[in-house]
Amino acid sequence: MLFDSTLRRDLSRSFGATLVVILTIVLTIMLIRTLGQAALGRVAPQDVVLLLGYIALGQLPTMLALSLFIAVVATLGRMYRDSEMAIWFTSGIGIGRFVRPVLRMSWPVLLVVALLALFVWPWANKHSAELKERFERRSDLSRVAPGQFQTSSDGRRVFFIERDTEDSRIGRNVFILSVLGDTEAVTTARSGRTEMFGDDRFLVLARGQRNEQELGTGAKTLSRFETFRALAGERLLSSASDLPPKARRTIELLRQPTARHQGELAWRLGLVLGCANLLLLGIGLSASNPRRASNWNLLFALLTFVVYYNLITLSQAWVANGKLGMGAALVLVHGGAFLVAMAVLWWRETANIQRLAWWRARASRGLKPA
Repeated sequence: MLFDSTLRRDLSRSFGATLVVILTIVLTIMLIRTLGQAALGRVAPQDVVLLLGYIALGQLPTMLALSLFIAVVATLGRMYRDSEMAIWFTSGIGIGRFVRPVLRMSWPVLLVVALLALFVWPWANKHSAELKERFERRSDLSRVAPGQFQTSSDGRRVFFIERDTEDSRIGRNVFILSVLGDTEAVTTARSGRTEMFGDDRFLVLARGQRNEQELGTGAKTLSRFETFRALAGERLLSSASDLPPKARRTIELLRQPTARHQGELAWRLGLVLGCANLLLLGIGLSASNPRRASNWNLLFALLTFVVYYNLITLSQAWVANGKLGMGAALVLVHGGAFLVAMAVLWWRETANIQRLAWWRARASRGLKPA
């Protein structure tokens, strides 16, 4: 049918253009954030592109849902402004008739969102955690730029070294300023390296001295050493049991139905259900007055998207904290959104029928439609 093919073609074009724009904006923001983490020494510079790819895959379901929602609202809103909707309504096609072609165009995207949310999302999070863990297991000295002062991630230490070897595992002229409670310590050494003892990482210094000062009393202590070993980091992620829920496979969440796992599962299922509900909401929220050159319906639709996805995140927190069960949270949030979408469609359909009846009544009396 001409109606279905034309609508699907317009929706596909709008979806492709919207996805390109959103993908460009989000990737640019993520790239800036990842480069900032690399500059702070939290990720390896050579892993920035790979980490960016994992993060993009994890955020792709949300970007697809937003692009599809904007495409529906923008396409149908344009049809309202160009009076195409008036033609279809007078031809006997109601607003509910738009649901079928929209779903026929969107079902491949819904399938991709489901696959990404249930399978790719935990895979990407797991590999991102492995990249960061691998970098954390490297030498602290290899993450400090030579000739520059750099603060540790907890903000309690300041490093300064000069690289000595090509592999950057050993540094010379090491300077460390650390603050622990009321004690400030300045440690200097000729050379330094890091070693792993079990799951802990230690910094081993050779031939140096340590000057400690009590900030409260002003007492100072000076000591010299041939070898000095200090804990250089916290316990690292070492086994699959330490993985966070977002990095676990969906089948593992189903096999271990703890509160946190059910919260994560509610969020993944919520992405799929939310994308489907947004299609119905988009059809009802796209209505606009062709006599007003404004895009308030698009702004209102974007606000609806933000509120809806915040509710999905909030439902995850509710389930993880044990305030709601997973089924109750899904029914409350997504069942409520489905009822709202159906109510908006019914309201638009009833308003169109009444308006069409009013036009026909005026035409039967020989009056021009207002």
